[in-house]
Amino acid sequence: MTTFGFIPNVGFSELLLVLVLALIIFGPGKLPEVGKALGKSIAEFKGAVKKAENEIKEEIKNMEEKK
Repeated sequence: MTTFGFIPNVGFSELLLVLVLALIIFGPGKLPEVGKALGKSIAEFKGAVKKAENEIKEEIKNMEEKK
């Protein structure tokens, strides 16, 4: 069974089912647009998480300097 990092216990058959459902729901013409939008959303989310992480680290650093 293959696992994909953040999605545990997802095998090939489950992944294939999701892709077939997406193809049926969105159609072959719309699927690339949906994929692009999803990729863009993931990238924005990663950027926001990284920014929040840096702000927290900076705040911790400032608190340690005050002691």
